[in-house]
Amino acid sequence: MLIGQDQAVSAYQQVRSTTDAFSEGLTAEDQNLQSMADVSPIKWHRAHTSWFFETFLLKPHLPDYRPYNDDFAYLFNSYYNSLGAQYPRAARALISRPDSAEVGRYRAHVDQAMLVLLSRADADAERARIMNLMILGLNHEQQHQELMVTDLKHAFSHNPIAPAIVDLNGQDGSERPLQWLHFEGGLAETGFDGDSFHFDNEGPRHQVFLAPFSLADRPVSCGEFADFIDDGGYQRAELWLSDGWAWIKEQSISHPLYWERQDHHWHIYTCGGRRSLDRSEPVCHLNFYEACAFAEWANARLPLEAEWEHASRLAGTPGILADDRRYHPDAPGRSDGQLAQMFGGVWEWTRSSYAPYPGFRPARGAVGEYNGKFMANQMVLRGGSCATPGGHIRPSYRNFFYPRDRWQFSGLRLARDGAAGRSA
Repeated sequence: MLIGQDQAVSAYQQVRSTTDAFSEGLTAEDQNLQSMADVSPIKWHRAHTSWFFETFLLKPHLPDYRPYNDDFAYLFNSYYNSLGAQYPRAARALISRPDSAEVGRYRAHVDQAMLVLLSRADADAERARIMNLMILGLNHEQQHQELMVTDLKHAFSHNPIAPAIVDLNGQDGSERPLQWLHFEGGLAETGFDGDSFHFDNEGPRHQVFLAPFSLADRPVSCGEFADFIDDGGYQRAELWLSDGWAWIKEQSISHPLYWERQDHHWHIYTCGGRRSLDRSEPVCHLNFYEACAFAEWANARLPLEAEWEHASRLAGTPGILADDRRYHPDAPGRSDGQLAQMFGGVWEWTRSSYAPYPGFRPARGAVGEYNGKFMANQMVLRGGSCATPGGHIRPSYRNFFYPRDRWQFSGLRLARDGAAGRSA
């Protein structure tokens, strides 16, 4: 999709300024925290997203571009093996220099050069290539904006004074029974459909056959998960996958991440600090094993990613329900015929392994390392979370993490085979 120069400049500046605004309220010490190998310091995120534009756009497409610092090619390469070696991921907090102020100067250097590049792209073919790479870079930076929130939250959670970042945990304030919506299934299409931006792992669009299924009208709540804990959920081996049972025994796990009991009541650490548990809000920071165990306890299962996408397209948006006979808004146990909180609440675990769609081929060159090489041993999540930037969520978006990962805003929505005729 080719966009105009003014539109490109505006989009670029908006995304980059959002990253800068998040870091402005953080100290240099905040920006260098790294609490485990899976998270990265805020300073590293800021530098890496600039490295992306420098590496994939400025160096190959702006002939007179001079890198800010040649050493940054090694320090801030994440996992692009075709571009050279990378500094060890688990040791990123040891990179005290460049400091956060110099990373800011690096970002300004890249921004200035990018504006020059966008103004010079005249030939249609070259301009299309530059615009497509820029849009990929902006979406890549939005992914890192989400990681900046989740990574800093994990780091701050180790501080006994429970520092606040910003409160992202929305509360609807109403605890209501979970209800079911029925879908007939049949032959369906899944994958991205359109001419706007999407990541390569969202396609090609293809047909799938779905058996009849039912989907819960909302995500599982904190209150429901607290009931699971009170019923001995973390002590009952029959509820857990073998790897999950080994994980909770190995790590002595007895509750979700950021939960703790105080005076016989659950409290949670949020981006707004520590507070008492709200039973009505969606439970989050679960890993795949915890989600599967809860589903087993609830006499349900996790949805397949194709079921989730199919349902979100049919019943996730008002105005598209009545004309589709594959969806039954009058099924027993229905709520208001609407799937609530499908997008932007919590990432919802599915039962689908992260694998290529039929016909998938990664792009040529280093940019092809973006998604395809990770298609093994991970599970798919759908829907986006409260930390996902606005405009970055769509029905076909495929997030993916390892089954043990739970520092993301990850929760679950229940599914069942066939028609579920009663409330859960």
